[in-house]
Amino acid sequence: LCISVSFFLGFSTNLPVSQAPESISAQMNSKASIPCQLKVEQAGVYWYRWSQQRQHFQFLLFSSPLGKATYGANISQDKFSVHGASYGSSYSLHISDLQPSDNGTYYCSTSQSSQLLLGSGTRLAVADALPVPPKTTPALPSRKKPTQCMTKSKAGERKGACSPLVWVPLAIAIMILLLSLVPTAHRLHRLRRRLWLRIHRQ
Repeated sequence: LCISVSFFLGFSTNLPVSQAPESISAQMNSKASIPCQLKVEQAGVYWYRWSQQRQHFQFLLFSSPLGKATYGANISQDKFSVHGASYGSSYSLHISDLQPSDNGTYYCSTSQSSQLLLGSGTRLAVADALPVPPKTTPALPSRKKPTQCMTKSKAGERKGACSPLVWVPLAIAIMILLLSLVPTAHRLHRLRRRLWLRIHRQ
């Protein structure tokens, strides 16, 4: 285990070990569970923690396919435990009594052909209290004035005799009629004058 940890940073991460989600938030004094998926069957799982604050990489424990755990130095067995089916490929690291010192990125890994296959890591953030999502109040429907549909019959009833829609077209029609009568009256006047002159000449 000491040799594996010392050469940890030189191993590739593009290997059949997956971790999701990328980050987890938990409240202090509570519990957290970090899942790990292995594509290698009948293999044990190693767990490590990287502390950004202390710039320290620490071996936590190893869980064999039979469920037997081997812990690192100064690691509490009551605080850390690994859950997973025997000879299975799904594991989860359980951390109890969370404290600010538990902040960090947790990596699961397994060994195959003398290589340590490493996951992408899950970042754990421990807070005094988790933020409460804001309550969304449903928007009240806007009160619009009811629109009144007016039929043609009602519109005609509302139009009185003095409505502009009535007398303006009527006045225009009368003006056009008067203008059309002016040439006719002028012709009748000329015709009457000619008849009068003709009668007097005879």
